[in-house]
Amino acid sequence: MTRIPEAERLQALATPDRAFWSQSGVVLAGMDEVGRGPFAGPVVVCCAAMPGEPLISYVNDSKKVSEKRREALYPVLTETALGYATAWVYPDVIDEINILEATKRAFAEAFARMPIAVTDVLIDALTGLNISARQHPIIHGDALSYSIACASIIAKVERDRYMIEQDALYPEYGFARNKGYGSAEHIAALRKYGPCPIHRRGFIRSYV
Repeated sequence: MTRIPEAERLQALATPDRAFWSQSGVVLAGMDEVGRGPFAGPVVVCCAAMPGEPLISYVNDSKKVSEKRREALYPVLTETALGYATAWVYPDVIDEINILEATKRAFAEAFARMPIAVTDVLIDALTGLNISARQHPIIHGDALSYSIACASIIAKVERDRYMIEQDALYPEYGFARNKGYGSAEHIAALRKYGPCPIHRRGFIRSYV
């Protein structure tokens, strides 16, 4: 299988973004979430407005980027961004209003915290968000849009760092390894120890 040169891959990833960067008066941001599916921890959304140049090498859907590379990219992305913001919704609220509504709340809060005025947002799949910009959903957008991919990496790094911190408080569950997702190790720990304060009660009913 022939590997696509990195510069060529980046140019392709930025194709949907470029249509907005070329328009006068448009300020584009990408938005993405991390943590809708885990049994524990928050859902985190990032809104990131990235310049069209330079395109930062190795940006991709955060799930396709190694943890080591995500950590290396994080300061580059946050320093290069025209502006970015993150928002976190924690398990107590997720249990109260459900994960979809919690995710939508995090999107609205991240957008509201942006330090610059954004006119258009590229979003990974979600529609009907309570934000003032024009919304352009792209299915699998974190793999198809440069701006969404940047946002996905920032959100992923911040959430993963939090889960590693929580592992020190609740070492039984392996949060540093599973990041709160329902691994076999995590499920076994739930059955043995029961939930800890950062578990989503609505997600773990079958295991406790």
